[in-house]
Amino acid sequence: MAGSMARSVNLLAPACFLLLVQVARSAVNKKCTPASVAVLQTSNGEKAGDNPVFEVLVRNRCECAVQGVLLRAEGFASSVPVDPKVFRLDGKDYLVGDGGLINSGGEVRFRYAAPRAFQIDPAALQENCSGVHEFTV
Repeated sequence: MAGSMARSVNLLAPACFLLLVQVARSAVNKKCTPASVAVLQTSNGEKAGDNPVFEVLVRNRCECAVQGVLLRAEGFASSVPVDPKVFRLDGKDYLVGDGGLINSGGEVRFRYAAPRAFQIDPAALQENCSGVHEFTV
């Protein structure tokens, strides 16, 4: 009896190991794309001079952390200063959070004032899945 139990455990061990490898690989294969970043804008009626103030929330919806998030906001201008460590022009797009890490579910917020809300869309990012490792057999 003890010999047959040992044999069944030995037969199951390789299958469990392969399952763990497949789970690790599928986690690595989930890529973050610009669509993984949500950009939400709201205005609560506050004004800066004649311009409404808009609050922008940039949220990482990817399972991994992201960094180097760039947003496209053609013609963007604000009548109030926007902290350049939070949102600044970088080439033709705008760098969010000084290019730093935004964890999964994390967010960055900034405010601007303008006659109208600007169209702001995710343009690029780098994923950082450093907590997940791929195992090879």
